[in-house]
Amino acid sequence: MLKKPQFYLLLVLLIFKSNAQTKAFVIHTAAFYNFENCYDTINDPTINDDDWTPTGNQHWSSKKYHQKLENLARVLSEIGTSENPNSPTFIGGAEIENQSVLEDLIKQPKLIDKDYGIIHFDSPDRRGIDVALLYQKKEFQPTSLSKIPLYVYKENQPIKEEIKIDPSENLETEDVIQVNTNNHRVYTRDQLLVTGFLNGEEIHLIVNHWPSRAGGEKKSSPYREAAGALNSKIIDSLQRINPNAKIITMGDLNDSPFNNSVKKALGAKGKIQDVGEFGIYNPFEEMANKGFGTIAFRDSWDIFDQVMVSKSLLQKEYSSFQYWKAGIYNKPFLIQKSGKYKGYPLRHSLTEIGFSDHFPVYVYLIKEKK
Repeated sequence: MLKKPQFYLLLVLLIFKSNAQTKAFVIHTAAFYNFENCYDTINDPTINDDDWTPTGNQHWSSKKYHQKLENLARVLSEIGTSENPNSPTFIGGAEIENQSVLEDLIKQPKLIDKDYGIIHFDSPDRRGIDVALLYQKKEFQPTSLSKIPLYVYKENQPIKEEIKIDPSENLETEDVIQVNTNNHRVYTRDQLLVTGFLNGEEIHLIVNHWPSRAGGEKKSSPYREAAGALNSKIIDSLQRINPNAKIITMGDLNDSPFNNSVKKALGAKGKIQDVGEFGIYNPFEEMANKGFGTIAFRDSWDIFDQVMVSKSLLQKEYSSFQYWKAGIYNKPFLIQKSGKYKGYPLRHSLTEIGFSDHFPVYVYLIKEKK
């Protein structure tokens, strides 16, 4: 038989649980996916896309192209639907040739009713692959956007420039850092910054595709560290304008959550309790510790694809949007079933149109309904 203090404690817990169950929440998914070589079939003489044409090494026909789009649309429509029946409100993408392929993608049957908007800029990447953001127009209204170049050089350290972000910039403004470039520049993807209102709340999103590990992880690390430092400066600039700015930074970083680019240059923390006042939380560090991955190489898994959030999204006061939890979308249909790469992400080959060599990642934002 329970004593009175124990009885009252149990009663309070039951009442609290009952009240919690009656609460309803608005939920949005923010996802990132490396589309892997999402090229059209048209040869563009200004970029290195010759392989991805009908006469190129990939024999990239219209049929293959449209199958690729259909496959991508299936994935994008399903990310995060275990907790949120709606497809992602935000989709950051990488390895995208141009805006035309995005326009074809959002017209796919599995996506067309979502009415996605497109934010995309061409970048100086020599392969012609860019980052972009898709967003559901009914949920998010962009107010400003910028492409912010990353300047890195083979023989010199990146030029340190103050990043100035004008919150009054309109949609046609590009925030370009003016520097004295030279022939030693390593051309890579710009970082895309989008600001707007999610159901009336201002939010900032940064989409990244940091420099690759070409030439070796150690030798190329300074380029990704420069990318992390640039990302940190963008975040700092936003927080100078508004200390409570809600920021999501996402992308294919070509580094794990433990590499210097993420841990030192960006300063991301793997535990919420360690995140400082203007810090960044990386939920994918814990997943990496548990052996999960988004990309495989030589039978070793790593998490290159990450979504991180600012301290302002970790308050657990659900009167406004807050971070809830994160995930990797790695359903069986996305996995190679046989052969040398059994268990790896199912990517494109000459005999099969797959999905990507990466798994998508996502986070949920939630707010209590009034």
